[in-house]
Amino acid sequence: MKSNMLVRHLIASREAIDRAIAWEGISRVDDAINVIVAATSAGKPFMVCGNGGSASDATHIAGELVGRFMRERKAINCISLSSDATILTAWANDYSYDVVFARQVEAHGSLGGVLLGISTSGNSVNILRAFETARALGVKTIGLTGECGGKLAPLSDVLINVPSRGTANIQQLHMCIYHYMCERIEALVEPI
Repeated sequence: MKSNMLVRHLIASREAIDRAIAWEGISRVDDAINVIVAATSAGKPFMVCGNGGSASDATHIAGELVGRFMRERKAINCISLSSDATILTAWANDYSYDVVFARQVEAHGSLGGVLLGISTSGNSVNILRAFETARALGVKTIGLTGECGGKLAPLSDVLINVPSRGTANIQQLHMCIYHYMCERIEALVEPI
């Protein structure tokens, strides 16, 4: 016997994917890929950050690009700013959680690098501060958000604001998009 709640959940997911397929902003995903490939091909860092589930996504992306996704190739300089518990807890304790990513952008960022910030609302203060620091350093910014884009929208060189307002559906669309991004980035870097 099927669970009616599960069926409703799956239908909502399918509807979110259908909206994404018809979404006018879909070409911005390829714009983001081009920015990332240009930076990493020039030896510049690709930094990723997020909170909660989006922190897991940031680590997932870094794992796919430093390791491998679909094929053998050289490692890509991708850093998850959400992964180092020592940096996160020390800086949050001694200063503020609002600047834990900004401090790491200051450490790793350089002119021509890229920062991808993942925030379903687009309003995570620590990601906003990281984007401000990135822009001051000449680091390109890519926002991966929900439909509204939030306060991250005007700070993003490329905004990927998926067409959904529900957190779970936004996160599902984010995963589909960043898997595609990893596949394309991998295809565009030179093999081993």
